[in-house]
Amino acid sequence: MTTKQLQKDAMRVLKETSRTFYIPITFLDKELKLTVAAAYLAMRAIDEIEDHEDVSKEAKNEALLKVAELLKAPVLDIAAYNEALAPIADKMPEVTLRLADWLEVCPQDARAIVTSATSEMAEGMAKWALANWQVHTKEDLDDYTYYVAGLVGVMLSELWEWSAGTKTDRELAIGYGRGLQAVNILRNEQEDLDERGVSFVPDGWTRAELFAYAEENLAKADLYMKDLDKRSIKLFCRLPLALAHKTLQAMREGREKISRSEVEATVEEIQYHQ
Repeated sequence: MTTKQLQKDAMRVLKETSRTFYIPITFLDKELKLTVAAAYLAMRAIDEIEDHEDVSKEAKNEALLKVAELLKAPVLDIAAYNEALAPIADKMPEVTLRLADWLEVCPQDARAIVTSATSEMAEGMAKWALANWQVHTKEDLDDYTYYVAGLVGVMLSELWEWSAGTKTDRELAIGYGRGLQAVNILRNEQEDLDERGVSFVPDGWTRAELFAYAEENLAKADLYMKDLDKRSIKLFCRLPLALAHKTLQAMREGREKISRSEVEATVEEIQYHQ
């Protein structure tokens, strides 16, 4: 497959995997668009291992730790990666099986940023998979949300600096990721409990405390936005944040989520009126 075909394929899989992130990624300049797309696909690849309902927590832990180690090498060993996935490969989607392709799409001088963050995320996910995602304290919640979302904020900040020389605050970057994840936890709280027997809510916390946690981190995300000086990067970060704020407001009003028309209106507002 040529480089151009591989890039086209990466955008196809990205669109199929997440429309929510596909749209803001298209706001970015070409090189950064490919880099962030590759990063999203790499992280989604390991997320599919962590999330799969038909894979035991022990098998998830083992596969994720092996993948984390392989990602520490300058170049991913494809044979070793396939071997690490072998016990669960028949259950894995295309995005996971083709991790090496997504790293190939990533520009060479940004690849280390992406693989380092994905490796750290895989290690964190391995730990939480083995613990069956049972959150008991605020520290647990901070740790879990750091690995699955705060790390994304840190990685993106490193990519903004690499691409545009934009410097941001690390804690605010983590807050940006955590805020989005906290909204997801609120939205899926009952479903996670009913379908997976998993609770990401600290012991003794009420729904109000979870709302406060989301609000605190989204406030950091709002501050994070002030550090962004390039329009395309600002547009990319603004859309998921706007959707998170609107989803939180909808849940305060007793709705489960915002409507498709509200999502479309928000995309249009961000894209054409900012």
